[in-house]
Amino acid sequence: MNNSKTPLIPFALVTSLFLMWGLANNMTDTLLAAFKKIMSMTDFQTSWIQFAFYGSYFCLALPAAIFIKKYTYKAGLLVGLSFFIGGSLLFYPASQTMVYGHFLAALFILAGGLSIIETTANPYVLAMGPSKTATQRLNLAQSFNPIGSISGVLLSKFFILSHLNHAGADERAGMSEASLQAIQTEELNAVMGPYVGIAFVLLFIAILIALSKMPRAAPTNERVDLIATLKRLIKQKRYTLGVMAQFFYVGAQIGVWSFMIRYVMLELNVNEEQASSWYVAALVLYLISRFLCTWLMRFIAPRKLLFWVAALAVLLTTIVITGSGYIGVGALVGISGCMSLMFPTIFGIAAEGLGKDQKIGGSGMIMAILGGAVLTMIQGQVSDTTGSIKLAYAVPLVCFLIVAYYAAVSGRIKQET
Repeated sequence: MNNSKTPLIPFALVTSLFLMWGLANNMTDTLLAAFKKIMSMTDFQTSWIQFAFYGSYFCLALPAAIFIKKYTYKAGLLVGLSFFIGGSLLFYPASQTMVYGHFLAALFILAGGLSIIETTANPYVLAMGPSKTATQRLNLAQSFNPIGSISGVLLSKFFILSHLNHAGADERAGMSEASLQAIQTEELNAVMGPYVGIAFVLLFIAILIALSKMPRAAPTNERVDLIATLKRLIKQKRYTLGVMAQFFYVGAQIGVWSFMIRYVMLELNVNEEQASSWYVAALVLYLISRFLCTWLMRFIAPRKLLFWVAALAVLLTTIVITGSGYIGVGALVGISGCMSLMFPTIFGIAAEGLGKDQKIGGSGMIMAILGGAVLTMIQGQVSDTTGSIKLAYAVPLVCFLIVAYYAAVSGRIKQET
């Protein structure tokens, strides 16, 4: 590929996928509140949704990197879209069987597609132009991710959460089996609808990509020497610390958003649909902050900007834990503004200078998304054990401290050549 100029149409098509996986990610976050009510689950039980979702990221990221290294970025995108579409369509049979495990299986397949797409799209965008502006270009593409996130929460708000029956866990426990099943059938059909609709939008995007001339960005049929590549990557301290930072960042992000509706419901005494409006506000702030931070990178080094927003996130998370009412909720919303630049900036810093190892290295950054599964489950367990969703936010607090540490030390570490 000619790195002197970014090809507009391929860049736009790939950027559209950033929007679509943002939509899927944040629809999934709202499912925790939905399934908690539908099936009267604990916070730990609902966190299996995130374990299935982000666990799939971990399982498929490395195979995806090997695939795109051997073939092309375009092939990787199309395979990922196939999984994404298939998993979305599987929500229909899951809604008919009404088995929680079937929804988890559909999410696992769907998220596998997202893992392949992200493993492909992030390094693809980095390669689509001059290396000097690679991190800024990735932040621009990632700026469309929160647009999808907002769309996902709005879809959930109006087509899922608004269709939940008002009956609580105690009331459902006293219902007859037939009455409870009738309510759950209606609620699970509401869960299914948006996912099946998304599948058709994805099919249209897949056709456009298949018919478009996409730049290769690298020779095809590259020999994949995985062991040698991993040995080189392990020696790259800035990269390995970046994978660690990404693990904790994603854990923080998913934890902050997954339990936001629960936190707002308890602090403001509102229902799921009303609480989701605060989630939308958080994502709007996330979107605005992403564009603002991308612009600020013209004047402030990405590492410095990352440090200061991580430090602010630590402060706001402390207020979430110690505060209450609108103060706590306001701080929780504010954290989203801090998180907006973290993923692409950590990715860009860690991947800089990896050269021919960038594709496999990128898969390590995507595998770090496992933090969203592991740390969210820990946060759910803390909530159930202590009986306090507020204290559970100590988990994201520790994560933001680790991100701040990485931002502080990464500039002093050189990648091995």
